[in-house]
Amino acid sequence: MMQEAKYVNGKAESSLGTAGIVLETRDLKKTYGSGEKSLPILVNANLILRRGEMVAIVAPSGAGKSTLLHLLAALDTPTSGTVYFATKAIETNDDVALAEFRNRAVGFLWQRHQLLPDFTAAENVAMPLLLRGDDFTSALGTAREWLAEVGLGNRADHRVGELSGGEQQRVAIARALVTGPQVLLADEPTGDLDEQNALAVFELLERLHRTHKLTSLIATHNLKLAARCDRVLGLEHGVLRSREAAASASRAPGGEAS
Repeated sequence: MMQEAKYVNGKAESSLGTAGIVLETRDLKKTYGSGEKSLPILVNANLILRRGEMVAIVAPSGAGKSTLLHLLAALDTPTSGTVYFATKAIETNDDVALAEFRNRAVGFLWQRHQLLPDFTAAENVAMPLLLRGDDFTSALGTAREWLAEVGLGNRADHRVGELSGGEQQRVAIARALVTGPQVLLADEPTGDLDEQNALAVFELLERLHRTHKLTSLIATHNLKLAARCDRVLGLEHGVLRSREAAASASRAPGGEAS
């Protein structure tokens, strides 16, 4: 696994600080459009994610979960506010450092797996390694090891269309983790699966989280699965709160969070 904070601002960092904070947002805002047509998605979203935590964000579709994860992974830029990785603002990175951050520091798991249909499972998993310049034979070997770890060692040479929905999501998990990231960001990873496969995939994520000492943030609308995490946050009206605080705010006069 990569050393902590290695790819922040192009400088090596030996620790994440005394508080062990891996990812943090301060007053994060994201608004689409401008003027009368502006649509605020995130409003002063503040988050602290500590090393080793498995945290769930629970909110309905359209509440901004995907937007938040995209900002944390540097796949999008905030309207205002700052995202910190290991106490360093990721916005200060140049394009090369940002590319390394996306490839090596953070693993992203999409709801719809985003696998390439013309390639085998092993080739899909190897793609992040090939994009950073790894040798093809070496990348494919590492990909096969990860497929074995997610229970698909015998499906490595099958194309995407030959795999079930649950198997496709396992391939996507292997692809998200093949570069050895510290942080896993999962956007509704079980949203397209039936109850049995959803539970199996979530249990796999739990095992990999422990085995590889990950820090994981999982966006979901499945309350049963979210309850298995260390903490559960709610996202309402663009504001992040603990699940208990969000529920309390919803019961307040007017029924809206302040």
